Amino acid sequence: MARLHTSFVLGYHGCDRSVGERILSGEIAPAQSDRDYDWLGPGVYFWESDPQRAFEWAAEKKARGDYDAPFMVGAAIDLGNCLDLMARDNLDLLARAHASLKDMHERDEKLDPMPENRRGPDKLLRYLDCAVIRHLHYVMEDAGLPRFDTVRGLFSEGELAYPGSGFHRKTHIQIAVRNTDSIKGFFRVPPTAFE
Repeated sequence: MARLHTSFVLGYHGCDRSVGERILSGEIAPAQSDRDYDWLGPGVYFWESDPQRAFEWAAEKKARGDYDAPFMVGAAIDLGNCLDLMARDNLDLLARAHASLKDMHERDEKLDPMPENRRGPDKLLRYLDCAVIRHLHYVMEDAGLPRFDTVRGLFSEGELAYPGSGFHRKTHIQIAVRNTDSIKGFFRVPPTAFE
């Protein structure tokens, strides 16, 4: 697999203020997400180079009653062995993992039907994508191949930036950190970066 990207990136983790302050103090590490609909499979999620989008996401969580005060922390991340879903060879690998998972479901009647992505045009609940990425991790580990430290993907999301646009207002790069040793440090983001 080609490793033509820079290794270190800045990521921003949206969270509740109480959690963010504990992360910054070194008291806790950010929680790994492990839901069946996570866009990039299990990991600690970061918005690459976009503190404003991380804060907006935390504000959306507050609006739903999940957070008391929206907040985010910055992190220096070493992508390491990255399943970079913006690279052709990794997308080919993912397509083969999908074919393998589909074949497995077709051969074993005891398995639930193949999951599907759903909820709106942005497909906010990525059950299929998550299952394929999990399957790829399993196949790689079962074959004794190196484990991916991070998974990185580009997502077009939200309304059009302007009429007829090919760009969407919430387009972003997201990173799921699987190996928390890849997080080299956290930092406080000045409010001017996201207000």
